[in-house]
Amino acid sequence: MPNRLANESSLYLRQHAENPVDWYPWGEDAFARAKQEGKPVLVSIGYSSCQWCHVMAHESFENDYIADLMNKHFVCVKVDREERPDVDQIYMEAVQMIARHGGWPLNAFCFPDGRPFFGGTYFPPEDRGNNMIPWPQLLMRIRDYFDREKEKLEENAQNILHNLAAMNTPVATSIDPLDGEALAEAAKAICQQHDDDFGGFGSAPKFPASTALQFFMELKRLLEASRKEGGEADIEKRLDQVTETTLKGMAHGGLYDQIGGGFTRYSTDRYWLIPHFEKMLYDNGLLLQTYTRAWQRYRDPLYREVAEETADWVIREMRSPETGLFYSSIDADSEGEEGKFYLWTPEEVNAVLGEETGKRFCQAYNITAEGNFEHGKSNPALAAADFAEREALGEACGKLLEARGRRVRPATDGKHLVSWNSLMIKGLAEAGFYLDRKDLFEAARNAADFIWEKMRFDGNRLYSVFHDKPSLNGYLDDYAFYAEALLALAAFSDLYETGSSERYLDRSRRIAEAAHEHFADPVAVGYFFTSDDHEKLVTRRKEWWDNATPAGNSSLLHVFSQLYTLTGDEAYRKHFARLQKAYPGFAKKIPNGIPHALAAITSDQAGLATLRIKGVEGSEALAPFLRENTWQRLFVLESNGTDQPDGYQLCVGTTCLEPAKTVEELRERF
Repeated sequence: MPNRLANESSLYLRQHAENPVDWYPWGEDAFARAKQEGKPVLVSIGYSSCQWCHVMAHESFENDYIADLMNKHFVCVKVDREERPDVDQIYMEAVQMIARHGGWPLNAFCFPDGRPFFGGTYFPPEDRGNNMIPWPQLLMRIRDYFDREKEKLEENAQNILHNLAAMNTPVATSIDPLDGEALAEAAKAICQQHDDDFGGFGSAPKFPASTALQFFMELKRLLEASRKEGGEADIEKRLDQVTETTLKGMAHGGLYDQIGGGFTRYSTDRYWLIPHFEKMLYDNGLLLQTYTRAWQRYRDPLYREVAEETADWVIREMRSPETGLFYSSIDADSEGEEGKFYLWTPEEVNAVLGEETGKRFCQAYNITAEGNFEHGKSNPALAAADFAEREALGEACGKLLEARGRRVRPATDGKHLVSWNSLMIKGLAEAGFYLDRKDLFEAARNAADFIWEKMRFDGNRLYSVFHDKPSLNGYLDDYAFYAEALLALAAFSDLYETGSSERYLDRSRRIAEAAHEHFADPVAVGYFFTSDDHEKLVTRRKEWWDNATPAGNSSLLHVFSQLYTLTGDEAYRKHFARLQKAYPGFAKKIPNGIPHALAAITSDQAGLATLRIKGVEGSEALAPFLRENTWQRLFVLESNGTDQPDGYQLCVGTTCLEPAKTVEELRERF
């Protein structure tokens, strides 16, 4: 019999609708019942494509005996972390304090007012000899302790809330901004964690490090601009080495879908070979940006191919035909098996390609009779070092993609999140211009327009989620990422539609001003994750750390810096200067936690470039010329203002050069 989750819009909640657990969705009803009955609350958090969430659901939440224990001793609440990152953020940080690690599924035990006092992640249904307490045993221990030692749990909960509040304060604030030397030292510290053999940072599991690589490319540009006479400094060479080793490692590995394009969430091993096979929109938006910029900097054709294939996958498999927005994720499982949709045997490859081409493909992509995964199956990874071999097998990849399309597909979570869509909009806008793919730029523009037209309220306020209709008050990430995406469109839209840049610039301003009005801390540095009119939670958090997605505060640094450059409005310079005071302490002690913020500060110091155009002829040569150059944050704006001189006027930061009359003359200014 379905429980209370049956009519929820969230796919993740509906996945639990047939559990014998008497789940509540997040809301007042659950906590009112817990208060009335004097029961603790179990807040269980996950998302639809989470592999271990599925495992725990099958082992425990579908088990009648375990469900009966949960129903009898707790009020149980199920939360979709993707729709409620505000709730997830609080309980994740609480569990990390308690268990010294976090992840999903996330299970937090709370008082009836929502204050957490204990928690963890995955728990098995029985003792498996791996030092993990069985879930039924934990349930009984928690309830017994709640009844006998409530005062001690109260003390624990208060300590957790105190620590959460303390985390809103940066490590140390500073009047002096980070200079080039401090930024280089931060980069060196991050590079120390690099795996020089296979790329990435740390050991297994390995996650894509998009924001770190983008910071390195920004810093390389700053160092080049400020370099004295002579060759590259060691730090510049190190930045290139780390960036390219990681980019190539990910692009060759099984983290990347070699047949269909796009990246899975993370690698379970050091070699990027075997991932957890779920595909997330946010990863691919960030990686699309990263590989596009890497193509502009290094001109390695592999980077261009990966960027194009990722963009094509997003348009083909992740875009809603009704809204033009992008779905949030694709599950790891199909037919009850992880990765089944993506795996191959040599026999399956030969059946599609024929024996001769099949053998060549298997050699190039490490598909063997023994397999590199389970049951003799292989996850394709590009073993061929020569890019020409990859190109030569492009038609074969197309045939395998067509054949794979006849398999049972993993489930797609069709909800639209403003924050994640904004990361993809930004990626598609940059890729669309720099890869000369107008269709990608148009897809980005259509998605951004839908958000503007359908997902606002009260003028400049944003909803966060769209199913059949918009819902949930927007979070800081929604505002910050969307403002960044609008600026990415403003950067080049005049080259496709004269005068349109002003429209996207105005929208970005309005969203940024709404973010400042409703999320700024009036007494301390930084912006809260939730707005001043948001549902009251047990604490109001600021997010400083860039994790799988950038922190909203990091993103706002980019927004304020760019808006000041484009408008000259002193308010944006003040917002940027105030916010960046939070980061010198972080940069010294934990630089790997703030790479997106470091990239914003680096870019601001290097000087954002604007190219203002008025009254020129032959401007069709401009776009190809700009694509020839190394990537930098650049805005191309057509102007008819009376104070704007004719020609191509390049400004870097607040310094403008004499206008050039032709593109050839402009070439000398770059």
